[in-house]
Amino acid sequence: MIIVTGGAGFIGSALVAGLNQRGIKDIIIVDELGTDDKWKNLRNLQYSDYIEKDDFLHFLSDEPEFNVEAILHMGACSSTTETDCSYLVKNNYEYSTILANWADSISARFIYASSAATYGDGKEGFSDDHALINKLQPLNMYGYSKHMFDQWAMRTGMVEKIVGLKFFNVYGPNEYHKAGMISFVLRAFNQINETGKVKLFKSHNPDYKDGEFVRDFIYIKDVVEMVLFFLDNDKVNGIFNIGTAKARSWNDLAKATFNAMGRDVNIEYVSMPEHLRDKYQYFTQADISKIQKAGYDKPITSLEDAVKDYVCNYLCSESYLTGTTY
Repeated sequence: MIIVTGGAGFIGSALVAGLNQRGIKDIIIVDELGTDDKWKNLRNLQYSDYIEKDDFLHFLSDEPEFNVEAILHMGACSSTTETDCSYLVKNNYEYSTILANWADSISARFIYASSAATYGDGKEGFSDDHALINKLQPLNMYGYSKHMFDQWAMRTGMVEKIVGLKFFNVYGPNEYHKAGMISFVLRAFNQINETGKVKLFKSHNPDYKDGEFVRDFIYIKDVVEMVLFFLDNDKVNGIFNIGTAKARSWNDLAKATFNAMGRDVNIEYVSMPEHLRDKYQYFTQADISKIQKAGYDKPITSLEDAVKDYVCNYLCSESYLTGTTY
């Protein structure tokens, strides 16, 4: 049996779909459905049980007798603008330590979601070398809550038994429920349909022109392949970057979306909100040499091909446009 926390969310549901494609259906999904539409991500998935995240802690204490092969711990508060620090600590740090210790006690594989937000402004670079972890200074509490668990894994020696994955900017199907945290591709698609143009932030950094600050954007289908690589290779442990190693600009991403939709490029630059200016990452680019040295050798989808697949095969589909299914 495989347990996927956050299994109704964006990355978690995509991982369940990836497991289903392998014929794996003996899956327990753990999540907190709340009042948004992420429950719709469950409809096309095959799994054996669903448990709410708070109830799952009671489930752990019951010491189930069945065999758990792995826990893919994708569940967390993923809002980079969340200001309730106590909430973030409980959800992203304390909950993770409980699950990691439980997985260790039953000898189950434990793979968890960290974040590129742990790198802060990037002054220490974007290497997933363990020696650099304690030098990082995240810019927001979300990033720090993820960093806290990375540090815990290092401090306790658990990092030698588990896998932490620093996801960079992930986009693709199954993110539709994320409201203000949707990817730029989905946001741009909606803006183009509504207004015919896309809004991008003006630069407040003299080293970058408007729209020319860059991020490592990675397609969800590549993310699934990378995560499942660690499920297949249980001797590979540690903290790894999950990205493309090819930073691209917001202008590139906007143009790719316009092109995929068959529309003329029309970009408007607007001022960045003041509360974001001191916390904004102008450059991220994953160093993925570590996962490659560990044996991962699959090609990574180009930005243009990934955006075209997302737009043409998902966002422009009848099911998305009518809101009947995801």
